[in-house]
Amino acid sequence: MDEISAEAEHTVAVAAAADYEVLKAVSVAVERKFANFQLYDDEAKLKKMIHADFPHLIDHPKIKVHHAAGADQAAEQAVKSVYINDSNVLMKGQIPTAILMKAVLNRDFGLRTGNILSHVAAFEIPGFDRLLFLTDAGMNINPDLQRKAQIIQNAVQVAQSIGVTKPIVAPLAAIEVINPAMPATLDAAALAAMNRRGQITDCIVDGPLALDNAISINAAKHKGISGDTAGNADILLVPNIESGNILYKSLVYFSKAKVGGLIAGAKAPIVLTSRADSAESKLYSLALALRSSNI
Repeated sequence: MDEISAEAEHTVAVAAAADYEVLKAVSVAVERKFANFQLYDDEAKLKKMIHADFPHLIDHPKIKVHHAAGADQAAEQAVKSVYINDSNVLMKGQIPTAILMKAVLNRDFGLRTGNILSHVAAFEIPGFDRLLFLTDAGMNINPDLQRKAQIIQNAVQVAQSIGVTKPIVAPLAAIEVINPAMPATLDAAALAAMNRRGQITDCIVDGPLALDNAISINAAKHKGISGDTAGNADILLVPNIESGNILYKSLVYFSKAKVGGLIAGAKAPIVLTSRADSAESKLYSLALALRSSNI
């Protein structure tokens, strides 16, 4: 994941930036010349933290502090910064997701585009030969077929931003054949058909596939699944948020994977990490968003 870096000058608006892990990620990003930062929070509190823990950021030319009286105002000001093109990436700080997304979806100054907003995560897994993308583990609870098609297109754009030119997408299910009693298999087959007919573009969609056959060539061969796509998936599309959340956290806690995640489909990439995430995870998410903002 370390190779994901910004290619051009960017500005990141951080809502509720007065948090040690957030500022640590910002500090590293500034050192690596990733971007400029607009930090929104209680000014006195934020400057106190910077003076205490990150004195090298005091009066730094790439850092600008803005006073915000509370989480709602911090979210509103950060989103407005992106809306008026003063910033081109939005980052969540120490603020509830609901508050930030309320500002993102505001009809007057929000970041709506008419597209589905969806979460895309990129994992660097020890022993695995490529980055693996997972979607949607954080936004859409139980997406229907049309939403899944848009979720795929969002993930494809993110994958392409870091050089995966024509990603292979595996809509996951429990089995590899169509079973009318298992809606995930029906959607997966329909998505593959939509891809063949040009309704889903710039990728190859193959499904339904169980997880093992999506990522392991040996597992696919053992089950008699042929072709160049089985076992070579770049993007895993989960059927619902529960399965996505479980897979996401399994990769982090069991596989010790490095992860960066963002919300795609808005006017600009949104770094939407958990408030409990480490500075490292926030930095990877920020780097992924900065690359995505180039497309």
